[in-house]
Amino acid sequence: MPKGIRIELPDEPPLILTNLVLDFTGTLSLDGELIPGVAESLKALSGKLRITILTSDTFGTAKKALQGLPMEVLLVKNGKEKAKFVQRIGGKKVIAIGNGQNDIEMLRLAALGIAVAGAEGCSGKLVAVSDVLVSDIIHALDLLKNPLRIKATLRK
Repeated sequence: MPKGIRIELPDEPPLILTNLVLDFTGTLSLDGELIPGVAESLKALSGKLRITILTSDTFGTAKKALQGLPMEVLLVKNGKEKAKFVQRIGGKKVIAIGNGQNDIEMLRLAALGIAVAGAEGCSGKLVAVSDVLVSDIIHALDLLKNPLRIKATLRK
């Protein structure tokens, strides 16, 4: 079982996060192709976090693109199914990362929600519920490798 990531914020109890839940289309991929560097970053995080990809798989490429990586890939129909998954595993231990409107409830339920405004864009409504906004997925995954960056961003 992965040990998790500890994030300490001033004047708040520490967050101990054990699950990373990500969207695929537009978050981990561009036009259905895995963004360079993502596989390596996910492998590096897999020792600390249980990783699950929730996707509607617009391009039909997710399972092939993620084949062999240490994570579970689940096909979902909509954001409601993503939210139910986060709720089921316990949102207080979840980091959720996405870019689309169907990621809103998933990020809202997670202890830490990261919106990615990459090449395929990002829903403005998602930005409004996210804790952190980054310009690409590698930056988001690097935050998890270096939790002091999150502390610096979310400090009140």
